[in-house]
Amino acid sequence: MKTGKLLVILSAILFCLAGHQSLQAKEYRIIDFGARADNATVNTKAINSAIAKCSEEGGGTVIIPSGTFISGTVVLLSNVNLQLEAGAKLVGSKDTSDYLPLKNALFNEGYNRYGLICASEASNISISGNGEINGSGTFFMNGLDKPHMGHDFDRKYIRQGIEFMKPGIIFEDGPVSYSFRPGLMILLEACENVRISGITLKDSPEWTLRIGDCDNVEVEGISILNNPVIPNNDGIHCTNSRNIRISNCNILAGDDAIIVTGFSSLPAPGDPAYRPQKIGNKTGYAENVAVTNCVLSSRSACIRIGYGHHPIRNLVFSNLVMVDSNRGIGIFARDHTSIENVLFSNIIINNRLHSGHWWGKGEPIHISAIRDTPNGVVGKVNNISFTDIIAQSETGIVIYGTKESQIENVRFNRVNLTIRSGKYTASYGGNFDLRPAFSNEFAVFRHDIPGLYAQFVKGLSISDLELKWDGKLPDFFTNGIEIQNFENVSIDRFKGLAASDANGLAPIKASNGNNLQVTNSALYGKDVFVLKENVK
Repeated sequence: MKTGKLLVILSAILFCLAGHQSLQAKEYRIIDFGARADNATVNTKAINSAIAKCSEEGGGTVIIPSGTFISGTVVLLSNVNLQLEAGAKLVGSKDTSDYLPLKNALFNEGYNRYGLICASEASNISISGNGEINGSGTFFMNGLDKPHMGHDFDRKYIRQGIEFMKPGIIFEDGPVSYSFRPGLMILLEACENVRISGITLKDSPEWTLRIGDCDNVEVEGISILNNPVIPNNDGIHCTNSRNIRISNCNILAGDDAIIVTGFSSLPAPGDPAYRPQKIGNKTGYAENVAVTNCVLSSRSACIRIGYGHHPIRNLVFSNLVMVDSNRGIGIFARDHTSIENVLFSNIIINNRLHSGHWWGKGEPIHISAIRDTPNGVVGKVNNISFTDIIAQSETGIVIYGTKESQIENVRFNRVNLTIRSGKYTASYGGNFDLRPAFSNEFAVFRHDIPGLYAQFVKGLSISDLELKWDGKLPDFFTNGIEIQNFENVSIDRFKGLAASDANGLAPIKASNGNNLQVTNSALYGKDVFVLKENVK
């Protein structure tokens, strides 16, 4: 190729690159559209005008500068990066009329308006920077001394009876009540190619970030710092979305910290009405989610998986620290869909029983499959793995399958579990909590607490489990491992005992099952290491 022609081609390429960089670098400052940082002006119109102009001109960055800017609902459009500079605060208005009416009633749980930021069928969008987005959630509560109380349990089934969460008591751990509040603080519906990074999200009045029916979303290096006594101010909800990466985040939430569900307003694959979306998740599967290097704290579960009618599959959770939570990890089959292929590794769990109307009773790991409506069909849980887990808890691991939905192929490898008594052991302990459940008989109910309890399981493998009981514990703490109604269970290198020397207790107790193999474990036990009843 001649030198002259080469120079022409290179010049054309450089011109195109320069044009692309110019487009990406194009900035729209909200103060140029009339926004004012005076703690009084509601800047909804100015911010939305800047976003609309940016999107219309092909995209770029809308900048919120240092200062406090009050706003109602901000609508994020395609090809727009909403950037909060250091010192910038986008604060939710305390007037609910400043928020747009909600179009989709599926998630209407005490609100009928959007929250602070929403996007629908948008692509190539981002929220970035070192600033703060604040939802003013505490303002919408009735008061921090007015408890929220649900009707999803019956005290007659609970160990503590009428003393359990007695009416009139103020619960120090919440949750508190509310009359009305804005909706999800950041709601992304049917979006693709999304990045959220660097920012701090505070005091959400409801779910903090919902990623719904989306594809290709990255959440990196953000902090979610919510008021932990507010109900439902979950951290990150991934609902029927795919190709999600969450990393290097710090999340404190009153409810679940990170959630993967099959919820959607759209029909699921296999439904005659199913049609692929034009933008967002075109497969209908909640799939391909990776969560790593995060610190999580929750009054409910740090990781919650399940619910919804879309299948859930192919999830990886690694290098996590869970602090001061009511539950560590929860997997819940309640609808007819399946949950499969989920890996957990390198996780530290430190949880405790919390007071008040929070779901969970201190389990480090909980897996259950039970109907939540009288005529419902329970989905399946299959192929779940836990490796290199260190947990300190006030109750044991629970795997609760049912006759209609056995839990299959669960593996524990190198798990160190210490169970101790706590402040609320007497007033909340000694119960299983399966909410939501179709009957209050199976919601919160009296149950002894082994180190690991499993029922209606098939293909359960436990290897290198070390169990310790710390200090004097109530009598409802019982066997080391207890398994009922099972097929194909293997236990290798188990190191642990029953909680006490009471009659009828053993390091391992098994009943009503087929094919139990216990190897390399007896040297850690006592005279009766495995207590069997009706085991073939």
